[in-house]
Amino acid sequence: MNAYEKLEVLKNYIKSLGSVAVAFSGGVDSTFLLKVSFDVLGENVLAITARSATFPERELNEAIEFAKERGIRHIVIESEELEIDGFSDNPVNRCYLCKKELFTKMQDVAREKGIKYIIEGSNQDDLGDFRPGLQAIKELGVLSPLREAKMTKEDIRLLSREMGLNTWDKPSFACLSSRFPYGQKITREKLQMVDKAEQLLIDLGFKQVRVRHHGDIARIEIFEDELPKLIEKDIRQRVCDEFKKIGFTYTTLDLKGYRTGSMNEPVLKGDVNNA
Repeated sequence: MNAYEKLEVLKNYIKSLGSVAVAFSGGVDSTFLLKVSFDVLGENVLAITARSATFPERELNEAIEFAKERGIRHIVIESEELEIDGFSDNPVNRCYLCKKELFTKMQDVAREKGIKYIIEGSNQDDLGDFRPGLQAIKELGVLSPLREAKMTKEDIRLLSREMGLNTWDKPSFACLSSRFPYGQKITREKLQMVDKAEQLLIDLGFKQVRVRHHGDIARIEIFEDELPKLIEKDIRQRVCDEFKKIGFTYTTLDLKGYRTGSMNEPVLKGDVNNA
């Protein structure tokens, strides 16, 4: 099927649900899913966004603005992952713990509002990575319409562009907890370090950024074609100086550039102890 045929499958699937609460982060996938759901079901759609230390304020504000501009019912809930038992120890199943807590809260809200189904925006491409959060989604009965319609990220970006969604070329985003090697303690202070460091790079014009936190070392991932820009003397010096102020002793550049889920590479290789 091409993207347009998949879109029809998606619309029919969502229509069959009658009413849905959309887990809405403001990212490429969830924005597209919310837009299609609202087009199909109108007032029978509720967007739910979580506010937490692992979710930058800029992302929250964009989600709020999107729903407000379109008149979509939107609720922001508090989700403090650091209070989940075991989460801050950053185990390999960290994402499972987070999703279990988050979607349980969303189910409570949906039940209160008389909405039967919770839907979320994972797509077909997500099946190729280490995604323990998908297990929690399955256990709780949360639905994944984009995967049901076999939609890839490429499909979603194409259709988002045609729909006039400014998220069509938005950089991929994952919660800030994904910046830490498994087993390294996650704290509010460390999350703030990563958030500030990534915001600096975004402000400097880098499109897709990750700052991986390795103790006193920051490992920067950006698109390969932007590597030359970062090593220009003035920009390199500013980044090093600002990262030191943020709290990193050393700043490094990953020569492989940005890639999704680089912290999962040891897990996928079976080297969990060094993940």
